[in-house]
Amino acid sequence: MFKYYGKFAPYLFLLPAGIVLLIFFFIPFFQTIGLSFMDYSSSIYNPAFVGIDNYIKLFQSPVFYKVLWNTFIYLFAAVPILAIFPLFLAILINQKIRGVTLYKILIYLPVIVSIVVAAIAFKWLYADQGILNYLVTSLGFEPIGWLTDPKYALYSVIIVTIWKGIGYYMIIYLAALMSVPQELYEACDIDGANFLTKHMTVTIPHIMPTIALVTTISAISAMKVFAEIYVMTKGGPLNSSKTIVYYIYERAFENLDLGFASAMAVILLVIVMIFSLINIFCFERNKYNI
Repeated sequence: MFKYYGKFAPYLFLLPAGIVLLIFFFIPFFQTIGLSFMDYSSSIYNPAFVGIDNYIKLFQSPVFYKVLWNTFIYLFAAVPILAIFPLFLAILINQKIRGVTLYKILIYLPVIVSIVVAAIAFKWLYADQGILNYLVTSLGFEPIGWLTDPKYALYSVIIVTIWKGIGYYMIIYLAALMSVPQELYEACDIDGANFLTKHMTVTIPHIMPTIALVTTISAISAMKVFAEIYVMTKGGPLNSSKTIVYYIYERAFENLDLGFASAMAVILLVIVMIFSLINIFCFERNKYNI
């Protein structure tokens, strides 16, 4: 018995994680695919099989394209900032400066704040009589409908996501910076390299896998954003801040259109998988010998 233990030991250690994945990912995933072929409009207890009708209705829906466009705006507005600005902060905080621990705490503090609490606080700041509009009117401008104007609602919510995520990604970058050999920085100092050149030639190449990781995580998080929109705008006004995850929730739990919502969930999974594959092929192909 024990002679086979060493052969199967790695699989035994992986077994608990595999069971968790099976129960909480693969089974719901295949159930969602099955639900996407059903119609619950007549009865939620006795749905009718409709084939790919839900997917046809989905791609014919102008609201779907609107929320998909909002999701991509969210993605391309938030991800570059969350990938670059925390790196800049991590490089600065990694220097030998006084009070560095206090700076780390202050920057990381938003991460431990509940997203619901943060959204409520920002909703108060964005109110018509809130602090931001008080500052705007003090400068002689008209008040801005941060959450009530379709031009500003989505970007106002994006700011909350960025504020919440900067500290988290900064800590990841700080951990990566510790792996960069100090001898390389010393060599740059001997060669007379300035601050920017030193980090462009040494830091960035060494932590590129971490940059790819942060980019992927922040991209997936941006595509799955829900709580901020639910608390602050409910997808309004005029669907201007509605993203695909919120639309899935709305169709599934408010309209009880489970088939249509499941079809959207499948499309969202495909989009996330595409972004993950892009990350592998663009950033980690050498690691996986692709």
